[in-house]
Amino acid sequence: MGNKLIITCAITGAETTRDQNPNLPITPDEQATAAYDCWKAGASIIHLHVRDDSGKPSQSVDRFREVIEKIRKKCPVIVQVSTGGAVGEKIERRAEPLTLKPEMASLNTGSINFGDEVFLNLPSDVEFLAKRMSELSIKPEIEVYDYGMFEYSLKLVKKGIIKQPAHFQFVLGTGHGISGEPRNLCRMADLVPEHCTWTAAGVGRYQLPVAAQAIVMGGHVRVGLEDNIYFSKGVLAKSNAQLVQRIANLAEILQRSVATVDETKEILGLK
Repeated sequence: MGNKLIITCAITGAETTRDQNPNLPITPDEQATAAYDCWKAGASIIHLHVRDDSGKPSQSVDRFREVIEKIRKKCPVIVQVSTGGAVGEKIERRAEPLTLKPEMASLNTGSINFGDEVFLNLPSDVEFLAKRMSELSIKPEIEVYDYGMFEYSLKLVKKGIIKQPAHFQFVLGTGHGISGEPRNLCRMADLVPEHCTWTAAGVGRYQLPVAAQAIVMGGHVRVGLEDNIYFSKGVLAKSNAQLVQRIANLAEILQRSVATVDETKEILGLK
């Protein structure tokens, strides 16, 4: 069971636009359909940002509820809500979707430059979100963008602020954090505590090679239009499901089975 591959798809994000890729799902119906298609292709987790009626990033509880309900009517995929929101969103607003008690939520454990802005995650904010997730029995996915952020995350786990077994996600190739070179993933994955799990997400051109490395190393994989708008160099992805299907196909070639939703819940210890 533990060797099965969990595929997560980040279907929309807060920064990707339809000008960059016209296939980006942004309405509730589009997101629900994208989630269903990704589930059919092999994804068991959907990382979810939502947009308002104008297409701008939103932390509206009502919009999250609407999208989650639409997804649940179509498929049993695990929903992982974003507490990152858009750059500049206040921490109180970022936490509001947790009241919906999704199975999982993202937990960014440090600040990082993002484009020309700063994605701010103060230690007090990180601990606030971690404790709120614990209170609501929500499994945090610890988002790690560089090595220092990883070391801080390990301290939070050691202190019990983040419960074990913890689940880490290494985001490589943002341009301001750690790059997607193979040695970087090896270094961090080797230090993941025993009984904890990890996923790797490569941004842009790193998406496919990072995914391949994670499959071989026994980790898990995140893909999706939030992180990468292309299927190959200069060729836009037709859908999130296309990116998921490629990973499922690669896993089959590498003789590693893809986890179902129920198997993913067992691997991650989800209630």
